[in-house]
Amino acid sequence: MSVFRVLIVDDHPVVRQGVRSVLANHADIQVVGEAENAATLFAIVDSLKPDVILLDVRLPGQSGIEITQRLKRDYPDIKVIILTTFDDDEYLFGALRAGAEGYLLKSASQDVLADSIRQVGRGERLLTPTLVGKVIREFHDLARDKTRADSGLSDQELQVLRMIAAGATNKEIAEKLYWSEVTVKRKVQDILEKMGVANRAQAVAEAGKRGLL
Repeated sequence: MSVFRVLIVDDHPVVRQGVRSVLANHADIQVVGEAENAATLFAIVDSLKPDVILLDVRLPGQSGIEITQRLKRDYPDIKVIILTTFDDDEYLFGALRAGAEGYLLKSASQDVLADSIRQVGRGERLLTPTLVGKVIREFHDLARDKTRADSGLSDQELQVLRMIAAGATNKEIAEKLYWSEVTVKRKVQDILEKMGVANRAQAVAEAGKRGLL
């Protein structure tokens, strides 16, 4: 049976003791040490050789995100699970960008924590289920932004395109944006050319396919 060596990093002794007690019930998980901050962690990590580090995101001195960045640079084989009470987007996406393999809330059950260590130790990635939706939404937002950038359409042109899709006439668009109808016609023509379509209906259909609306 593989045994996963775990190092707990948290500035609250009660939390460290609680996590250690919980993991003591799992024969394939061995807590090899504890640290309260970055200085303590990096003073002992070479000698303890952990497979997985459970790391709080808010610590005195260097944050969990900064520590993760350093660990991924200097100890790429060590897996990092952020174990925190905070589900803020800033911390979540900062940790993932830094290279953390997991992000788990301290409210997770004993079995979820243990299974998370096993999963990450085997090379998988994980998130607390309640945070998965946030990551999916962020992925969709990034994909949409890339699609818009790739289209070559300006923000103004995208606005006109959305108004066309809503059924607005050139005159209505002109009144809404305080433009002349000549300006609107020119903008519409620019949109058609950039999208490689012949008319407004095709532009709306193509925009729908690309996720531009």
